[in-house]
Amino acid sequence: MKLTEPEWLIMNLLWEKYPANARGIFERLPRGISWAYTTVKTTLDRLVEKKAVRKKKDGHIGYYEPLLTRKQARSTAIKMLLNHAFDGAFGPMMHFLAEDENLSSKHRKELIKILSEKDKSKGEKNGRTNQ
Repeated sequence: MKLTEPEWLIMNLLWEKYPANARGIFERLPRGISWAYTTVKTTLDRLVEKKAVRKKKDGHIGYYEPLLTRKQARSTAIKMLLNHAFDGAFGPMMHFLAEDENLSSKHRKELIKILSEKDKSKGEKNGRTNQ
């Protein structure tokens, strides 16, 4: 499911704390975001229509909670980026990330560690160990 920038903002607030009503979300908007309350409400309604968020009523107040997980949203966003910018190929994207000057030495080492651990666990699942 593709999320717009405003939807990402609202989803991030919901993932941090839910259930939440529109007023509570509005009050937690980051500094520099000067939306009207109705913008928050409209964005929440769109997310409900997309089935990314569920709305439950308690009297006259609607409470929202995410149905879409952060992991699902990130997966979709990465796949879209991969398809648009790297012709669907992971290799060129990984090379781009590894060569990026903004990637700190610490993050580069973390990336290598994650990939190494993933390779090791794949080998163990296939009945062999990588040595």
